[in-house]
Amino acid sequence: MKPRVKVWIVFGDDVKLGEGRARLLELVDRLGSLRRAVASVGMSYRNGWGYFRDLERASGIRFLEVAPGGRRSGTRLTAEGRVFLVRYRRFRDGLEAATDRHFRRAFRRR
Repeated sequence: MKPRVKVWIVFGDDVKLGEGRARLLELVDRLGSLRRAVASVGMSYRNGWGYFRDLERASGIRFLEVAPGGRRSGTRLTAEGRVFLVRYRRFRDGLEAATDRHFRRAFRRR
């Protein structure tokens, strides 16, 4: 038995960043390609691009940038996107640690 917490950061009324978008951002960063990142999770390129376009518009943060053509062309995270992702992970990890502590206190055997 263990707790599970779902966390979203909500921008505006309904655009959110949660585990799914965070994971996709990490994949884009690692793979250097939005196309490969969305394909690896079974999402279409069009849906993936729309997903991030909505997030960028709602948040005011530019997360993705297209690298110029040539051998190293592709999509990558912006510096601002990378910083935001690090902060999100730190925030989420802190919540998970606090949740685990609280859960253990609440459900410990006496």
